[in-house]
Amino acid sequence: MSSFSTSTASDVLVIAFPANVIGGPDAVELASLLRDASASKAVVFDLSAVGVMNSSGLGMLVSSLTTLKKFDVALRLAAVPSKVMSLLTMTHLDTVFTLFSSVDEAVSVE
Repeated sequence: MSSFSTSTASDVLVIAFPANVIGGPDAVELASLLRDASASKAVVFDLSAVGVMNSSGLGMLVSSLTTLKKFDVALRLAAVPSKVMSLLTMTHLDTVFTLFSSVDEAVSVE
């Protein structure tokens, strides 16, 4: 069973993350989803359900950004919970990712 759910809106792939983002098999599944995203104009990670993210989870975000840049596809993080935002801020990754308050906002960006 998939840990992620996906949808497409306006040529943007939306990937909803599970409650626990701790790497392992989820990292492999996410990498597979991103390989199929090369035709998208952007990918939005819906992080609204995330309750726990460890360093491997942060690594998944960074690796995803690197992969998508190779395809010239934008990565947008949406609905980032405060715990995850604290991690992004502490690691200065909040300056690396493009952040949006909602999925709708992230999808609608031109």
